[in-house]
Amino acid sequence: MDMLTEEQRILLDNVRKMVKRKIAPAAAELDRRGEFSGETASLFWDLGLLQIMLPEEHGGWPFHPCHTLCLCIEEIAKGCASSALMLIIQAVGSFPLIHAGNDFQKRKYFPMLSKQRQLIAYLVTEPGAGSDVAAITAKAQRRGQHYVLTGHKVFATNGGVAGLYSVLARTGENALSFFIVERPWNGVTIGKHEDKCGFRGSDTSEVLLEDVEVPEENLVGKEGGGFLIAMADFDMSRPAVAALSLGIAEGALDYATEYAGHRHTFGKPLIGHQPIQFMLADGLTLIEAGRGLMEKAALNFDAKQRNTTLASMAKCFCSDAAMKITTDMVQVLGGYGYTKDFPVERMFRDAKLTQIFEGANQIQRMIIGREMLKRGA
Repeated sequence: MDMLTEEQRILLDNVRKMVKRKIAPAAAELDRRGEFSGETASLFWDLGLLQIMLPEEHGGWPFHPCHTLCLCIEEIAKGCASSALMLIIQAVGSFPLIHAGNDFQKRKYFPMLSKQRQLIAYLVTEPGAGSDVAAITAKAQRRGQHYVLTGHKVFATNGGVAGLYSVLARTGENALSFFIVERPWNGVTIGKHEDKCGFRGSDTSEVLLEDVEVPEENLVGKEGGGFLIAMADFDMSRPAVAALSLGIAEGALDYATEYAGHRHTFGKPLIGHQPIQFMLADGLTLIEAGRGLMEKAALNFDAKQRNTTLASMAKCFCSDAAMKITTDMVQVLGGYGYTKDFPVERMFRDAKLTQIFEGANQIQRMIIGREMLKRGA
């Protein structure tokens, strides 16, 4: 944190104040209702948090945008992981346009993602294609000056509330391509809203695409270039998931530490018992170690240095740490930790998803292992 710029310090101070006053107090109710919060989205727009990865002229952060994004996500996730996820999805959904969009697309859609405050969802996952992106079956067939897009996308975060979609579809036997799709277009319908274990304050929906006519100018990048764009997107999103994981873990650790200082057992504060101290100490150590990985991966991305393996390390380590820490913090609170009256129960449920999405942790270990094979060859 000593390396932060003055601008980052000011932004993070404003984020902390917002989390304390608005985000954290609403987290339990959002979780209970299982609903997306438009009010929270407005708060994020007001602070410029949903525009961080855009070019500076559209409200983006001028230097170290991925690092700045990750630091904001971490702070928000301490109070409400569902709300913090909104920042990740906006960045992930915008990435194909930022990375591979042409001038026409940027002129049209960047203002929608900034001044017009449109959310964008990332439609990649399908019933038979999760971490295995190459297994996608959604098809986009060329017909004159349009592509006709048909597919069934699932687990689309913000899918039911976004106005724009970045859609990955098959344009040939061995070719995947990205398209920008607008929600009002004919053939776009919202399907099932998922009733999830955690992240209940985040919208997760099916999006059905039936013979959607997509203008050829909405092809992002070259036809067949979608797979490489998706892989590059992971280099940005995985440090962000690491930051999300750290925030969840920190929120649980902070609450449990305060609880252990006030709760008395056997004549002394709970924190005075060595087994409790060990759980708290292990949690703090994992968080500090994970932050080093997360920040290095994010800064490498900003510097346009290859960070694929480092991003996988950060995502895997931090999400595993979050699962362990939240489990331990439930244990610190005992029976109270297993009730919805205390936030560590929600954080425990939220932590599990971080091990699954943006590439399951088993996939992350495969990526790291392949890099080790290259080094040993």
